[in-house]
Amino acid sequence: MSRVFKILVTGPAGSGKTTFISAISEIEVVSTERAAGETEKKGSTTVAMDFGRVTLTDGDVLHLYGTPGQDRFDFMWEILSEGMLGYVVLLDGTKPPTFATGKKIMESFSGWSDAPYVVGLTRADRKKCLEEEKVPEEIASWGEVDIVRCDARSLRDVKTVLITLLERVLENAEGVEQAG
Repeated sequence: MSRVFKILVTGPAGSGKTTFISAISEIEVVSTERAAGETEKKGSTTVAMDFGRVTLTDGDVLHLYGTPGQDRFDFMWEILSEGMLGYVVLLDGTKPPTFATGKKIMESFSGWSDAPYVVGLTRADRKKCLEEEKVPEEIASWGEVDIVRCDARSLRDVKTVLITLLERVLENAEGVEQAG
């Protein structure tokens, strides 16, 4: 019998959450995108969540939930975090000033759950992306965390981010078993 695991994809507005889930989902992504406000540069924004599904080779299933990135929808974060196995915090590598928002999001999720997380550095393919060695400096106050550069449109890159997260989940589970 297959098992279902919940993974959250979160991060500041415009970091690539919907694109990330769309790159790997085997179903059409269920999206709650709506027209963005006049002050926002992008055409639409997620107001509740995105949902995608991935079936693993052993038959287990990952349910991917994308959170809204804007503060005005942050009430959804705690709701979506219930029962999560782990989460991905996406940060736009071309916009280091948004990393502070990413930290606020990470701290919120860490307060609700001890589930492991990884950072996906999106837009890593662009010239304006923060140099790899400078990323840890920018998020040093987050503590030790895996940072995976990715193009949120790339199936290969999205898989790499999710595999890194699942490795952390397994390490966490092994640590719990050894402690018990």
